[in-house]
This record gives sequence, structure tokens and C-alpha cells, in this order.
Amino acid sequence: MKTEKLVIRPTTEADWLKIRDLRLKMINDTPIACAETEADALAHDETEWRRRGAQGSRESSITVAAIDEYGNWVGTMGSYIAEPSVGPLLVGVYVSPEFRGTDVGVTDTLLSAVEEWASNNGGRLTLHVHEDNVKAQRAYSKRGFEFTGHSVEYSLDPSSREVEMTKELIPAAA
Repeated sequence: MKTEKLVIRPTTEADWLKIRDLRLKMINDTPIACAETEADALAHDETEWRRRGAQGSRESSITVAAIDEYGNWVGTMGSYIAEPSVGPLLVGVYVSPEFRGTDVGVTDTLLSAVEEWASNNGGRLTLHVHEDNVKAQRAYSKRGFEFTGHSVEYSLDPSSREVEMTKELIPAAA
């Protein structure tokens, strides 16, 4: 399957149910890639999920979704500016297992959309990935991200760390 059968688009507030369902799938598939537990996610009300959906088109954030030809949400990725000195932070990265791999292209297509936004909002994209998630670290390295040598405490387990990676971006042509 190639990405031409997928729709890649920014999320909206109205997408809240799909966003919630995909987030729960993400947490169950790769818990160390998330900063919340399933119980935390289930405790959020509709207002919180609508807020997350609206991040798809806010000035200081972007969230994009990959939707297959049958309307199934198969991936998502977002970025926001938490601190202007750091610039865009890549978050909420998830692609359903059956849509993973460079031959499919879902990850690359989602990342391209986020990078285009980030290139005009700081020129560098930063991410934090769990120190034990070596597969994700390799995937990011293949896509041009480099380790900075910095790390942050993993929010769900203070005894472990998330390592920081960045990618310098070229601003999109006007």
C-alpha cells in the first residue's frame, strides 16, 4: 500500500472521537512512546479531545492525520511551539503497525507535512524519544534527526529518560 490511497490532512475539533480512538491505540501499542497512560487518556472529557483536535490548525501548532480509503485513521503526528527558544517540538507520532515501513510511506508523508510547518516556525524540529525505544531512534536518524546529547526525565517513570534529537530544516519557498 502506498500513500496515494491515503488522505493526509490537519485535524479539526470535530475529529475528537477519531483522535481519542487513535490515541488509545497508540498507548496500547507503544506505551513508552506516550506521556500519558491509558487511564489518563480515558479520564479526559470531550472538551479535552476537542482541544486536541483543534491543534491541527492553530497558529502555534499542527496535527495531521493519515486516513485510509475506508475512513480508518492509521497515523498521526503533531508539532507545537512550547518555548520560542526551542522552536517546534514533534509529538504524538503514531502509525498503525500495518502501515509502517518506508515502502508504505505513511511516516514520511506525515513527517513531511509537519516539517513544512516547522520550517516556517523556527527552522529546527526537536523531539524526545524514550531511551529504550531504539527502533524509533533509528527511524528518526534515517530521516535526518541527530542526537543532541541532552535528555529529559520521562514523565511516567522518573528513573528513565527521553533523549533529544533535532533536525535542521530549510524554510519552505514562499
